[in-house]
Amino acid sequence: MEKTKICLTLTGSTIAEDLELIEKYRSYIDLAELRVDLLEDDERLRIREFPRLAGIPCLLTIRREIDGGKFRDGEGARATLFAMALSFAEEEKGMNFEYVDFEEDFRVSSLQDAALAFGTKIIRSVHSMHSPIANIKERLASLCTTGFEIPKIAIMPKTLDDVRELYEAAVSLKDNNHILLAMGPLGVPTRLLGNKMKNYLTYVSAPDGNSKISELAHLDPVTVNDVYRIRNVDSDTKIFGITGWPLAATSSPVLHNHGYATKKMNCIYIPFRAEKFDEALRFAGALGIQGFSVTIPHKESAASSADFVDEKVRDIGASNTMVKTNRKWYAYNTDAPGFTRSLLEFTGLKNLRHKKVAIIGAGGAAKGIAWAVKNLHGHACVFNRTVGKAKILAEKYGFDFASLGPESGDKLNKFSDIIIQTTSKGMNSLEPANESNDPIYFYNFTGNEILFDIIYVPAVTPVMERASQAGCKVCNGYNMLKYQGYEQFELFTGEKYDGTQSK
Repeated sequence: MEKTKICLTLTGSTIAEDLELIEKYRSYIDLAELRVDLLEDDERLRIREFPRLAGIPCLLTIRREIDGGKFRDGEGARATLFAMALSFAEEEKGMNFEYVDFEEDFRVSSLQDAALAFGTKIIRSVHSMHSPIANIKERLASLCTTGFEIPKIAIMPKTLDDVRELYEAAVSLKDNNHILLAMGPLGVPTRLLGNKMKNYLTYVSAPDGNSKISELAHLDPVTVNDVYRIRNVDSDTKIFGITGWPLAATSSPVLHNHGYATKKMNCIYIPFRAEKFDEALRFAGALGIQGFSVTIPHKESAASSADFVDEKVRDIGASNTMVKTNRKWYAYNTDAPGFTRSLLEFTGLKNLRHKKVAIIGAGGAAKGIAWAVKNLHGHACVFNRTVGKAKILAEKYGFDFASLGPESGDKLNKFSDIIIQTTSKGMNSLEPANESNDPIYFYNFTGNEILFDIIYVPAVTPVMERASQAGCKVCNGYNMLKYQGYEQFELFTGEKYDGTQSK
């Protein structure tokens, strides 16, 4: 069975811009999709010559607004553009469009006959921009009226369950003469597992391209090739991953996939967003995922949902690692040792004796960190907006607790030797510190504090920037991510990340 082709969706407003994109990514792609609807009006008059200029197999698409595109001029004008692009076919196939995308309800017999006569393959597509589609297999069959078409269904899922159902439909098909994709951030797994889903092609686009395309959550050609190595995925590839919500950014795929590549393992590590943890478990079961990382807000749910938990998880009450063994889910916590190693390296300390520590937040990450602080013999105060949660966590270890707000400023000052920020506030924020992105916006740093923020995107969070300007030592969570990831890698594969065999 053929491997899934990688198709670069061109997002330029001119032919010249699109040709530049092809040159930049030529070694990473198999074909290019000319999105005529994204071109300026004058540029649309030149589309017939595009395949010759591109020097690569080309797909012709003129996407309507109702299907997620930008074409507004009506079906008559669109049919004229299709005719212009497909007419006067050359004997040399490379001079013509190799593919054309006609929607399910766009059936112009003259255009269809011309495409078939000239050897242009028709992708017959359905784009459901607002809801999933039931009976995927039957709908695919209904799209092919000639037997020479490649049926395509693209849905905008509302939940991860919608993506799972699409995946299950795809793997039940016998051949790869179809394209089944889920759009948006939830649908990223369908773009990475094209070979598992027997998809004819998958779409990528340049980063920072057209906003309409970015909403579909295309990945870029370099990432899908160099990070995920999607060309190497086959029926035997083991799947691992990471789940959370909203999981807007994560560096874990880079870390894990680099390890697989270095050790020549037939594995892939993918992100799969799940608003509810039970959706993540169903998804993992359907895809045969053998292990996955767990991040905000599911660490406590992971601990309670597992069939078995290790001693750390039992003590902490939160898990960041799930491993499938003999059809059972085992929960582990690598956050605590990853944090411990990172903190001690950063501070140069051997333990936290005689240190007063502020733990900001009381969620799953905070639970692992509180456990680690206790084991390092530190005395802490847990600060949280919901004081009840802070109280429960603090009393478990004999710590103090307080609300997280201006009223607790004096208390925070007393526990400010080391401040550990465990909430999601500041994640992906490049704005100056304010109440929405800085969990301790009310606190005035003296310059004597040590600040450890478990967030690593951006590398300098708003609260870190503010503390640094006051003269504080600051550290983000990247090394914590790295060290806990090394332990996860060993749990997933049985081998240490540095190449030595696990005991």
